[in-house]
Amino acid sequence: MTGKPPSHTPKDTHYARLRREHRERIQANAPAVDDSIVRLYGLHTVRAALLNPRRAKLRFLATRNALQRLELPEDIPGTTAEIVEPRAIDALVGADAVHQGVLLETRALDTKRLDALGEANLVLVLDQVTDPHNVGAILRSAVAFGAAALITTSRNSPQESGVLAKAASGALEHIDHVEVRNLADALTTLSQSGFQTIGLDSEGPAELEQSFSGGRIALVLGAEGKGLRQKTRSTVDTLARLDLPGAIRSLNVSNAAAVALYAARAHLLSRS
Repeated sequence: MTGKPPSHTPKDTHYARLRREHRERIQANAPAVDDSIVRLYGLHTVRAALLNPRRAKLRFLATRNALQRLELPEDIPGTTAEIVEPRAIDALVGADAVHQGVLLETRALDTKRLDALGEANLVLVLDQVTDPHNVGAILRSAVAFGAAALITTSRNSPQESGVLAKAASGALEHIDHVEVRNLADALTTLSQSGFQTIGLDSEGPAELEQSFSGGRIALVLGAEGKGLRQKTRSTVDTLARLDLPGAIRSLNVSNAAAVALYAARAHLLSRS
């Protein structure tokens, strides 16, 4: 009766050790990943970022055709492009990203403090809205309706990214981003500063248009499906609903934000 053969021979062990040492050498020599670098892509997104003097532009890639379509001024620093083929950008952001032949590597924009709102009369507050596509779409509506800032929590909120910026279609460059640690405390501070904090809730006791009462408004929206957290609901000054007479009684959070912003802007204009 013969025993079981060894699971690996000395030769196998030798090659396994060589492979392991090779992997370790590659890892040791690999450049460190810089989490502060954001890759923005898409014509509207990249053009707006290039024209934003607050942006730290690190590397700008473009195809010849895309560079012509950008129609950039010649006197803007950081707008000299490396001319590449589309596959070079695919390799950086993935073949599924609709980059339209342009990519900008940059630093994320600095966030601001709550006390930097100044004389703003309309802001948008997100309570753990995490989908970057939704947040990007919300940013686009916020800029369109003249909101001064988007307020989010430092946790459970998406960070600036190519996906978020593409959905915002350039809006990221035109609005302040305020980041807070405790949303309930921030809402209390807003209220004490003269903002009427209005939480959107499908079961809110009053219609949104009938709820406005002041000259400074902070609209508060919750995550898709979950809505506002209980702490947020108990902290806002007012809970209000959108009047939806149709068969569908709720909207995607980005659509709800657009409708609410339109109503808030109409109210503020009526006071001026």
